[in-house]
Amino acid sequence: MENQPNELAQRVTELEIKSSYAEDLLDQLNMTIYRQQQQIDRLILQVTQLREQSQNASQDGPASNPRDELPPHY
Repeated sequence: MENQPNELAQRVTELEIKSSYAEDLLDQLNMTIYRQQQQIDRLILQVTQLREQSQNASQDGPASNPRDELPPHY
């Protein structure tokens, strides 16, 4: 019976260690999700800006860059 308190203390210590690792992992995952959301927000903004530029370019008429125009023989 003397080993029971010792075993219990060891099991509690192991559970505390596992809990600590799990908490650290959760913090890392939360930070990863936060960074990814920031990247997604930036990408959405860039796509919106590109869409607006594309619409503005198509409303301005023919391509303003000579490289975008087909040569006469095509």
